[in-house]
Amino acid sequence: MSSTATARGELARGGALSFVGSAISAVMGLILIIVLGQMLGDTGSGVVLQAVGVFSIALGVARFGMDSAAIWILPRQLEDGRALLRPTGAFLILVSAVAGLACAGVLFVGVLVAEAQNPGDPVTAAIRSVVWFLPVASVMLTALSATRALGKVNAYVLVGNVLLPSLRPVAIAAAVGIGAGAVGAAFAWALPMLPAAIAAIVVMVFQLRRLGDQATPGYLRSGVPGRTIRYALPRVLSSGLEQLLIWLAVIIVGAIAGPAAAGVYGSASRFVAAGMIVDTALRVVVSPMFSKMLHREDTKELETVYRTATVWLVLFSSPVYVLLAVFAPVALSLLGESFADGQSVLIAMSIGSIVTFLAGNIHSVLLMSGRSGLAAMNKAIAVGVNVALIYLLVPIWGITGAAVAWAIACALDAALASVQVRFVLGLRVSPLPGLYPLLVALMTFGIPAIALRLLLGPTWAGLILAALIGAALFLVWCRLDRRRLHLHELRRPPGTSMR
Repeated sequence: MSSTATARGELARGGALSFVGSAISAVMGLILIIVLGQMLGDTGSGVVLQAVGVFSIALGVARFGMDSAAIWILPRQLEDGRALLRPTGAFLILVSAVAGLACAGVLFVGVLVAEAQNPGDPVTAAIRSVVWFLPVASVMLTALSATRALGKVNAYVLVGNVLLPSLRPVAIAAAVGIGAGAVGAAFAWALPMLPAAIAAIVVMVFQLRRLGDQATPGYLRSGVPGRTIRYALPRVLSSGLEQLLIWLAVIIVGAIAGPAAAGVYGSASRFVAAGMIVDTALRVVVSPMFSKMLHREDTKELETVYRTATVWLVLFSSPVYVLLAVFAPVALSLLGESFADGQSVLIAMSIGSIVTFLAGNIHSVLLMSGRSGLAAMNKAIAVGVNVALIYLLVPIWGITGAAVAWAIACALDAALASVQVRFVLGLRVSPLPGLYPLLVALMTFGIPAIALRLLLGPTWAGLILAALIGAALFLVWCRLDRRRLHLHELRRPPGTSMR
């Protein structure tokens, strides 16, 4: 069996498992938004989402790049340095815990200052209720990244994509049910990270004991801690900027237009985030694979896997965003009447997501090559453009302007990474592999969805019929053209070769 066939088979099997977990996570994420919208309304949801946004941005710094460093270095040590696995794992966890605690302290002081200037502000109170979960979340994410870097995708899926997102809506519903309000809901959102972190650490320790050889003295002099920190430092910046790109608009909209507008914008954007299940599923699998291939300098195999992953990403993600864009009012009706203004946000962000998917998992290629500094620079440029466009467009178009700004910034980030991978790494990447699967999605889902929207209006009947007709046409097309779409790989049993 060729190495390319093996890699594609690994991508298919791992991607399928990760997809199931990502789908569960997406569903539970939608349930969480529905619970917030129905129990707290747009204003209460805005308070919680602004607190979540601040927490997520701080967490991008608090984990100190150790989650990305784990995915970069551990697969390489599996290849040729197993005696370093155990001390490296301990080092990653220790650094993320210390950095998380330090960031929590800084954020806590900042919250106290903000509360002194604006007493009674529910947003700052909600942030204060979650701030000390930063080191817990930092360790959890690092441990989960280590588990998938070491090949335990099922553990990553069960803890990160099933356990944690499933506990959150239950905890929030219970907190609001006993009268805790928005501040209590924010605390309930953070609380499930504690059992998830414990579970992730247990799995990681088990893997390190099973896979790692007996460690030898002198780890601190081995050069690995220094290499890890040098790789991670740019990721501290880029991880924080990644979260800024996701959450900054929620915070700025809240500051400009109030918590209710932030609640509408944030809830609409969460629908878009929930639709990224395929992107998440593939990234979980391909990142360690890219690291190994780049370490072996097997560029041909990497380019093949990258193209296959891009085809699948566009093929299976685009239908979700087509339906969300065409039937945006129907999706938002799940949250309540006060969220109807978010339909233009959902449309703009859905189109932006589809365009960005054409670049495939380009960020994973850049990061796994060790160019974390370039990734940080890209994020800084994207966030700068995003902020400038938000302040330019929000006064003109309202929350729709924030959505357009986000879409442009994400497309720019992907374009910069694509240029760098092509000309700095010398890898043959382009958006061309994604164009044909995009055509498939538009023909099978887009045309029926637009026709039914015009015929039946923005109704549940129209959405359900569009989904059913689209799915039937989509499956027939994929069956007839399965080789061009690389779908025959999904059915290939382990150990068989490609022809």
